[in-house]
Amino acid sequence: MKLVSDPAIAKKISKMQQRVKWQDPLILERGIDQTQLVIEDDRTEDLEFSFLVVGDSGSGTHKGHNPQRQVAELMLPHHHECRFMLHTGDVIYLVGSKEYYQQNFIQPYQEFLVDGEQAKKIAYDKMVFKLPILPVPGNHDYYDLPLLFGLVSISTLPIRRLLRSRLDLDVGLYGSGTGDAYARAFLDYLCTLQFPGDLASHLDQHYTSTINNSRCLSYQPGSFTRLPNRYYTFRYGGIDFFALDSNTFNEPPPIPKTREGDADRRFLEKRRTSLEQEKQQIVADSAILNPNNPQDAEQLDDLQVKLTQIEEIIVDIEKQLDFNKTTVIDIEQLDWLRQRLIESWQNPQVRGRIIFFHHPPYVTEATKWQQAQTLAIRNRLRGVFDAVAEKLGSLTENRPLVDLVINGHAHCLEYLQTTDTGHADSHIPWIVCGGSGFSLRRQRPEGADLKEIREDGEKLVARSQLFIGRSGQGSHKHRPYSCLRIDVKGDRQPKFIVRPLVAEWYQRQWCDHSIEPFEI
Repeated sequence: MKLVSDPAIAKKISKMQQRVKWQDPLILERGIDQTQLVIEDDRTEDLEFSFLVVGDSGSGTHKGHNPQRQVAELMLPHHHECRFMLHTGDVIYLVGSKEYYQQNFIQPYQEFLVDGEQAKKIAYDKMVFKLPILPVPGNHDYYDLPLLFGLVSISTLPIRRLLRSRLDLDVGLYGSGTGDAYARAFLDYLCTLQFPGDLASHLDQHYTSTINNSRCLSYQPGSFTRLPNRYYTFRYGGIDFFALDSNTFNEPPPIPKTREGDADRRFLEKRRTSLEQEKQQIVADSAILNPNNPQDAEQLDDLQVKLTQIEEIIVDIEKQLDFNKTTVIDIEQLDWLRQRLIESWQNPQVRGRIIFFHHPPYVTEATKWQQAQTLAIRNRLRGVFDAVAEKLGSLTENRPLVDLVINGHAHCLEYLQTTDTGHADSHIPWIVCGGSGFSLRRQRPEGADLKEIREDGEKLVARSQLFIGRSGQGSHKHRPYSCLRIDVKGDRQPKFIVRPLVAEWYQRQWCDHSIEPFEI
């Protein structure tokens, strides 16, 4: 039984475009760029500033503790010193349902919201942030319920009660609506403005900033905190931030119809069958455990980790096995990134660049490196970077094309550095911040070095410098949940002081887990 359904990329793109009235005549007439915003806080010119990062947070109260709330409390002492919070996606588990925003987002982050002291009265599509919260969508923010499972979820069948009461998966009556709940929560949801006069008035009120002769959205903390699109850019302290929607360029090509391809297909089909059997066994094992018993609760947490890992691998396998599909790539977004990076480098007012999106191209978490989606993301990002580097030539003065890439998706905190990859993604620092609430994962047994198979053999392309994730066994299992504070220092070439903020769940209690800041 599938727990999630991942909508087609073409559907994700078209639905999101409808929601923001992409390229509407009134928007074009006013010269509005729907991919830019300006944070109106009167401090955007400061060269030194700080911001927070969280990711893969969207879980509720599980097994008597709430990791996401604990991480939120770690951030509170830094609230007034930081200018904004980046969220690397998977805002709501398991299927981005609107009914879980109250429990899994609004209440944990109530101090960051206007009227947060009355958090239970805040509607998920009416949130206003005191501190700007700037997310990108994760795969779970797009997921829907499979039709069969949706029918089961409406009924009171025993399996429905089993999944909710034993494995605590945060699956409600609804899916995400192909990202509709995310869009209503965070985007400027223009499609509700049915009359031209209403749209014109809204645009004149909220799209009042100007960048490069284009009007764009004015993000006003405490007043109007909406994003213009699912991907966007903003400038702060002379640094250009690029927020991407990686869910629309992570599609792996199907396995070719060749002898070697047929062998790969048979292997994947066999593996999928084995994984489905393992899922059934997990459900059966969970049925005999009591979540009110501390020891059983720990076992249920482990089973939930295994179940979600398996489901993720199955989704990846099915993307490869569907040879009847036409591989869709969000060319428009990738072209946008290529052009904006070139413009950023050609602008003397810009001193640095940070990109953040959900799926990490480089990661040593146990299940991600070998996934076809990881390879698809890495190859497509390299294609963009290579094209930018070719266009810029010597303009970069041997600096990396971007100063930092931040991702989520892998449920850990990790800092990596690429080596000479043979592409323009060489010598870049990469941070994975995906351990802010949902079940944590372990590092791959192969360790910190990431290698690619090339025609001339294996090539080292990246090395992990820090990995914080699940470790230990049995009663000595460590679960360090995490977020980041990043301090931006320096003048023309920025430096970043990264401060991991970690709360560890160990032997049924929260423990101090100090990690020294490091500079990149």
